[in-house]
Amino acid sequence: MNVLVVDVGGSSVKVLATGQKEPRNFPSGPKMTPKQMVSGVKQITSDWKYDVVSIGYPGLVHKGKPAAEPHNLGRAWVGFNFKSAFGCPVKIINDAAMQALGSYRSGLMLFLGFGTGLGSALVNEGSVVPMELGHLSFKKGTYEDYVGLRGLKRFGMKKWERYVVYGVARLVDALHPDDIVLGGGNSMKLEQLPPGCRRGANANAFLGGFRLWEAKNGRPPSRTKVRSK
Repeated sequence: MNVLVVDVGGSSVKVLATGQKEPRNFPSGPKMTPKQMVSGVKQITSDWKYDVVSIGYPGLVHKGKPAAEPHNLGRAWVGFNFKSAFGCPVKIINDAAMQALGSYRSGLMLFLGFGTGLGSALVNEGSVVPMELGHLSFKKGTYEDYVGLRGLKRFGMKKWERYVVYGVARLVDALHPDDIVLGGGNSMKLEQLPPGCRRGANANAFLGGFRLWEAKNGRPPSRTKVRSK
């Protein structure tokens, strides 16, 4: 079965299919609708063959469907028929959860994605649980206010890094994970990772998309290799 993985972001849409080595992409932006996204994906993958689609969605997903409109894209995502638009089965998952699934090794893993906000998910025995830890209280605001992009711009690099270390430690004390992965573009700005953490690669989002279609606990991780840029 050939899988097409679509990673939808606020600035670009990235795609990769089973058997392909190099991802392709096109610009997204604050006005992009789901219909425009599907059209763009079909245009740049016209020479690829796929049977099913995985979509990493930058927003709340409930029961496999977008439950809220994304902050950095256009509207009409909630209620859109992706299966009909692509003409094949589609699985939708939060984008942070998709990267978390692709980063998973074993045990209970906590994934934290440091970008515009704070993406988060837990993975246990291959099952992913999307979370909204960025909305938890933190000092005089929320986690996203201090360790998201707003916090980085407001407090500067050194203070932001201290908040990241402190914030991660609080979550570890509460959740007791076996493994902690820090992803997202801003995680690359950390000079030193908090204790017990490892850095995740953005390319793992594609691996997570492939794993969505693998039999739960019954097959090894996908062997598809993604060249990280």
